[in-house]
Formats: sequence, structure tokens, C-alpha cells
Amino acid sequence: METAVESVDAVVIGAGVVGLAVARLLAQRGLETLLLERAERIGSGVSSRSSEVIHAGLYYPPGSLKARACVQGRELLYDYCERRHVAFQRCGKLVVATEPAQVAGLQVLAAKAHSNGVDDLRWLDGAQARELEPELRCTAALLSPSTGIVDSHGLMLALLGDFEAAGGALALCSTVTALQRHAEGWQLQVEADGAEMALRAGIVINAAGLWAPGLTQRTDGLPPARLASAFYSKGSYFSLAGRAPFSRLIYPLPQDAWLGVHLSLDLGGQARFGPDAEWLEGIAGPEQLDYRVDPSRADAFYADVRRYWPGLPDGALQPAYSGVRPKIHGSDQPAPDFRVDGPAQHGLPGLVNLLGIESPGLTSSLSLAQQVLMHLALPL
Repeated sequence: METAVESVDAVVIGAGVVGLAVARLLAQRGLETLLLERAERIGSGVSSRSSEVIHAGLYYPPGSLKARACVQGRELLYDYCERRHVAFQRCGKLVVATEPAQVAGLQVLAAKAHSNGVDDLRWLDGAQARELEPELRCTAALLSPSTGIVDSHGLMLALLGDFEAAGGALALCSTVTALQRHAEGWQLQVEADGAEMALRAGIVINAAGLWAPGLTQRTDGLPPARLASAFYSKGSYFSLAGRAPFSRLIYPLPQDAWLGVHLSLDLGGQARFGPDAEWLEGIAGPEQLDYRVDPSRADAFYADVRRYWPGLPDGALQPAYSGVRPKIHGSDQPAPDFRVDGPAQHGLPGLVNLLGIESPGLTSSLSLAQQVLMHLALPL
């Protein structure tokens, strides 16, 4: 006789900002939804180690999911924060060319942004940029008024509140070790509080961030072409001792998929610089990641920052924190688009894998949640 197994309509794996956004929508559509998180609290992985920037959508290839989700997501996010009283500031940012040879690259970036639907950029020469930020050194700049900053923890608490108000349930310290196909949908093997249990659901959303690629490897019936391998790129941040003489975010011209060592602000006006990019080798899994910031990396930060802020004082940078980007490509490969793999991609009903959701994942979170519902043919 088969032992009774608890069943729910939907399970979302991972309580970062994207998992919370997805779980919220599923619960609000009337599905009995369980949100599983391996850590002791929500949003303690990738979502807690970002710049907390609301991106406008400048950088991403036109027509890509990253571009669409970012541009749509930023407006959804601003609207949500206003309605739910989540702290944010539409402070704007300057993307700067620090030498004449970079001006052409800035023009290419402006054209890409326009193709993505970013229609509020302003082109500034060096003098105009310094009128806005007197301490800035640049040849030219793009002003992006739609860029902002947000209290990411407050955002995640608001999403969790909506999810629970709609009847959803959160289970912390719960790790999904395998997904197996079942007549009623999916059976999940779960480790919780030192015990193992089975759980069934018609819908499963893999929003596990750094752990998402590994979970595809433990999913029964997933075609080899839809598996993912994990790669890790660490970004360190340094905070500024004292108050920064800037009221906007300052970004250098981006280098490939890396946006460069930029100056971002928190809602209290405190400045931080980063992230840099350090590809990690020999990491068997996310549990082996070391998030300590090497103080010696500050030397490169001083050189990078002084290209646009020559007045950065010696000794002003202090190690702050680091994050690791959930890459699904190696350092010698071009950066892929966000992957939202649903039944149309892998042929397995009820399953959606969210893979490679790095920046602008925070900005895109509400839009990506809508993408998941569309993959499942559920109403928005």
C-alpha cells in the first residue's frame, strides 16, 4: 500500500526576490502554493548581495528577454513600491566616457537603449555632466533618469506578505534534492530539519538561484539540451568612508557583460563601489563559496574609480561585502540571455526552470514572474 504523500498545487523552490515574485502570483491566482527555501531566512543568497539598483534597460541585446524583462520590470517595480510603500528613490545615473576614444561606445550604448524602449536618455557633454556632478571627470555622459535604487529586503518582505495573505505557505530550511515525474505531476524529494520527505505538486518552479543549475541535473526526464551547468563569478564591493559628493549613480562604459566598477548609493546616501569580476575555479557547488572580501582588491578599485572621480582620497575604501553571480556560462563564452525554460522548451508539463538569473534580475523580478505564468498558460 502506497504511503500518503502531501500534495499541493504548486511548489516554488527558492525564496529570493524572483522566487517570491513567482510564488506571490501563483498564490494570488488561487493555487495552493508552497515556497521552499534551503536557508534560514528569505533572500539570503543572490538577492541579498546586489547593488540594489533598479536598472533602466540600457545594456541588453535588443529583443532579448533581459531587455524586455528589465524595461517592463522597472515600471512594474516602481509602481509596486509606491503601492506597497517599499522605500526606493528614482535618483538617476550617469554612464560616462572618461576619454574621447570611449565616446563612440557611449553612442552605441545609447542606440541600444533606444532599441530597447528606453526613451528618456539625455546626452551630456563633459561640462553639462559636471554641472550635475561637479566632482565627476568625463568627456561625455548619458543621463538615465529612470535608474533608481530600492530597499531590496523591504521589497522581499512585501512580496512575502502578499504571498502569505493569498494563502501561500513558506517552509525554511527545506532543500529539494530531486524532482521525479509522477502521474499527478511532480514528486519532490525534500530534506527538512534533518528528515527526508516526499511532496507532490502539479506545478514546480525552480527559482533556486545558484542552486538552480544543479537541480536541473537531478530532474527526472529533463532532456540533455535543457540541463544547465553552474559557473561562478564573484563580485566584491567596497564602501566609502565618509559621504560621497554625488547624488546620482556613476557607471563607466560597460565592458562586455560586466558593467564595470560603478558608484552606487544606498537610500541613506552612503556610497559603495563595485562589483568587480573574479571568475572562481574549482568550486563543486554553492556551499563552497567564500564571500569574504580580499582587502588587496581595493588597489584595482582606486585605479578604476579615479578614472571618473579623481578626487577619491587615499585610504577611503573599506571592504564591504561580495556576491556571486549565478552564471550558466564560462569566462570564455558570451553571456547568454535569461533562461526561462517551460514545457514548450523541455516538453515536461508543469515545470519551469529559471536559469542564469543575474543582473538585472532584481529589476526584472515582477516581469519574470509574469513570464512564468505565461509558460504555464495561466492568466496574468
